[in-house]
Amino acid sequence: MWHLIFLLIGSAMAGESGPESPPEFSDTTIKIEALPYEEAFPTPLPGLLYPRESESREVKSLDGLWDFTVSSEGDVLKHFSEAWFTDDLSRVGEMMKMPVPSSYNDVTTSRNLRDHLGAVWYHRTFFVPYSWKDERVFVRFGSVHYLAQVWVNNVLMTNHEMGHLPFEAEISSFVTYGSMNHILVSVDNTLGQNSVPQGKIVQVNSDNGTKYLQTYSFDFFNYAGIHRSVLLYTTPRVYVKDITVRTSLIGDMGIVKYTIEAGGMNEGEIPVCRVTLLNAEHTLAIKEPVYGISGTLKVPLARLWWPRGMNPKPGYLYTLEIRLSVANLTKPDVYRLPIGIRTLTWTNTSLLLNNRPVYMRGFGRHEDSAIRGRGFDLVTAVRDHELLQWVGANAYRTSHYPYSDEVLDLADRLGFLIIGECPSVDTENYSSLLLMRHKDSLSELIRRDKNRPSVIMWSLANEPRTQLPQAEEYFMQIAHHTKAIDPTRPVTIALARGVQEDKAGQFLDVISFNRYNAWYSNAGRLDMIVDRVQGEAEAWHRKYNKPVLMSEYGADTMPGLHELPEYVWSEEYQKELFSKHFEAFDRLRHQGFFIGEFIWNFADFRTAQTYTRVGGNKKGIFTRDRQPKMAAHHIRKRYHALAVELDGAQIPDDFEDYYYSSQYSDLKL
Repeated sequence: MWHLIFLLIGSAMAGESGPESPPEFSDTTIKIEALPYEEAFPTPLPGLLYPRESESREVKSLDGLWDFTVSSEGDVLKHFSEAWFTDDLSRVGEMMKMPVPSSYNDVTTSRNLRDHLGAVWYHRTFFVPYSWKDERVFVRFGSVHYLAQVWVNNVLMTNHEMGHLPFEAEISSFVTYGSMNHILVSVDNTLGQNSVPQGKIVQVNSDNGTKYLQTYSFDFFNYAGIHRSVLLYTTPRVYVKDITVRTSLIGDMGIVKYTIEAGGMNEGEIPVCRVTLLNAEHTLAIKEPVYGISGTLKVPLARLWWPRGMNPKPGYLYTLEIRLSVANLTKPDVYRLPIGIRTLTWTNTSLLLNNRPVYMRGFGRHEDSAIRGRGFDLVTAVRDHELLQWVGANAYRTSHYPYSDEVLDLADRLGFLIIGECPSVDTENYSSLLLMRHKDSLSELIRRDKNRPSVIMWSLANEPRTQLPQAEEYFMQIAHHTKAIDPTRPVTIALARGVQEDKAGQFLDVISFNRYNAWYSNAGRLDMIVDRVQGEAEAWHRKYNKPVLMSEYGADTMPGLHELPEYVWSEEYQKELFSKHFEAFDRLRHQGFFIGEFIWNFADFRTAQTYTRVGGNKKGIFTRDRQPKMAAHHIRKRYHALAVELDGAQIPDDFEDYYYSSQYSDLKL
């Protein structure tokens, strides 16, 4: 019942669930109700703009080893009754050093810590230079899972519910300049029926007495901790708080419309804003700057942002440079935002980027790696995008939650198309509180990623129970909320219920569906794939008259297991299962409404323990340490062939054993 700690000081729990079920418990589910005084706590800032150094801003990382301890299982209120948050934790008992960013679960050899339920505590000291005294000072967390509270020098600065999204607090008035300061973070991983994603707490009898266990139906491990970088950054008193950019084309002229939100102004002050644009070579892309907190830049002979395969130089980025001040302030705030110039439209059959139809060839993924768990790791991020380029992908879905700023920076720069997904997974029931939190997750996601050229679609949920009566009203509100915030991108849901029983597709712009033919249904029957995939995609299009893509399909595969003829779990079986899907996709592509194929999964990943999982989910075409299975080479031929046929791309120099015909049905893989 560690989660009650946070409720007792006013924090709210939240919930959501997912695709594959853990073992069933017969014990009673504990109903959790938030206590009524959470409004007394600071409202978290969503971390709109990523901290970037400039003439006016400094950034300092707090990444590294933090003091770490776990709340007592025997006394769930001990750490509050003893006011741990007013100290440096040195007196509370055994501590260890925990790396930030990382998930804490797999760092040690402790089974108890790996499976811990409830609160953990992080602490470190940091130095604030005296030169920052006249600046605004913020602390920003890239992601803390799931429920976080942050104290600086014994004062509660902010709380945030929802992993995978940034939050920040201004701490200017609470730090000591020219001295050391304390920061303490409490993190609770408990998921309830009103959290996003959902989970349940069950009470079980163990050899050591009564225990509380976290259960959830989503098929990935509920890693917890400070998962992304912690940054201090400064701004002048008047600063660039938010930027919204929308781009379009008139002939070969790029149109960049911008709106800037100024922060920190006093009553009666009028902002002075100067905006210009630099090209990728860091020279001016427009003749004269534009003045005003909103305006339009006209870019002659604009270089467009293209995805991989559709242009020899994908991912072209400009830099929007903003200088903001007010009269009598000598120091303007300078912020530089990378942007891409592109258009995005859609019809009932197509998704068009720069007026050209897009066919997506990609993957579902996870932010997951050995030891680090869901903790951000730059080496893994770069390796993943190297492999995505090698295999010929042009797209991926941020399943099943928003990915880090740094990962999306890579996608912008390298030209990958992104379906940005919020953390709602396998919603099994609906409530007004869940609806509110679900909307909040989308609001924070869109506010963070609205300016990214790579993000071309919002995924509102993964595999929700859209057959339930409440689903219609629920997803109508979710879709309307999302489109009200951002009308420039289509919305989708990774649907898993049957076509006839679904109630959510009517509110979407693109239909995405997950189906595991010859795996979860008709396992081993490779002869029961092609017609079923084709028939289901056609049925979705007939029902809703919208573009369709397949967002998940695949089979678990043990690397090194070989069987001839093909047998489930073997590398040969995974390869042949993909080939059968390709046959269906090629039929569908020629019908004109099918716009993409996404393999589940890019790489193997950790799940909760169950007899159906051998060390985790093995559906990756790469192992968890990012080495290829047999299918990776097979997919490489497929994806590069599609790039040649559909986009006119060039074959990589190292590509071997390749045969291509202008009639795609004759392509030999």
